[in-house]
Formats: sequence, C-alpha cells, structure tokens
Amino acid sequence: MFQRLSQKTQSLLFMALLSMGAAVNASSGDADAGQVKAATCVGCHGVDGNSALPAFPKLAGLGHKYLLKQMQDIRDGRRPVALMAGQVDNMTDEDLSDIAAFYDAQERSGGMSDPDKVALGRKVYLAGIADRQVPACSGCHSPTGNGNSLAGYPSLGGQHAEYIASQLKMFRKGYEDPAGRTNGGGAKIMRTTAFRMSDMEIEAVASYIAGLQPNP
Repeated sequence: MFQRLSQKTQSLLFMALLSMGAAVNASSGDADAGQVKAATCVGCHGVDGNSALPAFPKLAGLGHKYLLKQMQDIRDGRRPVALMAGQVDNMTDEDLSDIAAFYDAQERSGGMSDPDKVALGRKVYLAGIADRQVPACSGCHSPTGNGNSLAGYPSLGGQHAEYIASQLKMFRKGYEDPAGRTNGGGAKIMRTTAFRMSDMEIEAVASYIAGLQPNP
C-alpha cells in the first residue's frame, strides 16, 4: 500500500500511527514506570497506595480511568486539592497514566464499619432514599463496592470512612457553591445525590462502604 502513496502521505500516515500507539499506551499506562514516578506520593498515600491516615485516600485498586481523570483534574485546576498543590503540576498525561496504572494494580486494604451505622448505611448504599430521589450507590459502585472500572466509577470498598464522608460533603457543597467539589461530570450525579443527603446518612453510608471488603 505504501508504494502507491507519495512520500509526504507516507510520512503523515506513519506519524498518525505513532500517535495512535502513544494514545493506547497513555490510556493503559505502564505500572513499572508508574511506581518510579509515584515516589513522591509515598509520604501521604503509602508505598502500595494504602494510606495510613484518613485525610489521604487509599489509591490502591481504585480503577485506572478514575485515577487518571482525578489527577488530570487536579493538575488542570478542575479539582482543587490543597494537599496536592504542586504535586502533579509538571506531569504529562503519560506520567499520570503510568502512576494510575501502578496504583490500580495494587491490592487495597480493608476497613471496618461502625456497627451502629451499618443498618442505615446498608439501606442507603443498596436501596437509596426513595422519597428524596437518592439513587442506590450500588448502581454505579456495585453491590460489593468494587465499582465499574470501564465506566470510570471507582471501587470504594475498604476506603477510609472519614475520607468518603468528606468527599460527599464536598460534592454536596458543590451543588450550589463552586468552592465545593464540582468535577463529577456534567450530569452532576454525585452533586445531586449528595445534596439530598443528611449528615447522618452520609456518615452512615461512608462507614458501610469502609466495611466492604475489596476484591484482590
């Protein structure tokens, strides 16, 4: 086929193929390269992405697509996170994809639910709140808390309850106030959902999620 094309056309096709290859690599990431690039992340998120402190989320096994989007949003100012200031500012999409691949390949540690919050948390997570049109969390994040990686819905099981609650409250704030979390997409699913939830319901469902055991 190339013999029938001009030299200029051949060059353009070759560059296009190279670009397609780079895009595929960026979309999947290189976990080995990501481990090296994530060296500065260890202090907050742990060697394997399982942070010890609830102020910092566990990144292990969250899903490549979700992790990549969040880091891009932080870098590009769509998701301001004070604790992440400057951490990814100079990283390329390939860098972030590699880091996402590394963390997604790690096994997330489990957590525990508060027994006093389990009943309400389970109800909200699995059935939602019908009278306020709050959908079940399980619809996107799966009944077992393992998410939907292809759709970009993160796996939540075992995540710190305090962190989940803080993010739900930030989404709730973002429904009306741009100072809250607003990077959940144009459909505003998380903002709308959280806006209709009370503090008690948020804390209960966060505690329930923390007790879901992530799949290895």
